[in-house]
Amino acid sequence: VQLQASGGGLVQPGGSLRLSCPASGLTLDRYYIGWFRQAPGKEREGVSCMTSDGRTYYADSVRGRFTISRNSAKNTLYLQMSTLKPEDTAVYYCAASSDYCSLEMDYWGKGTLVTVSS
Repeated sequence: VQLQASGGGLVQPGGSLRLSCPASGLTLDRYYIGWFRQAPGKEREGVSCMTSDGRTYYADSVRGRFTISRNSAKNTLYLQMSTLKPEDTAVYYCAASSDYCSLEMDYWGKGTLVTVSS
């Protein structure tokens, strides 16, 4: 199983980025899939999750600004991030689980760094 987050970078406050996470070795439609982040000096936290039947959940801090989605044909997970704030700066990870979304996901990808700064 391989998950590889990409799309991070440096963006100004108020800007947008789209993260991608293509998967191999598993079919995303059959899993709970999510995005997590870890800011410097802080613990990893959940950002957004999508269930196998398409329900979505968001952390309060990103609701209304971030959108999780998946492309079944490409077996890829996305996170569209808008109105970015400096406090969104973190390494972002994609992950998958056969049970439910939590910090104890079964499979983790390498992270991608998002820096929000002027």
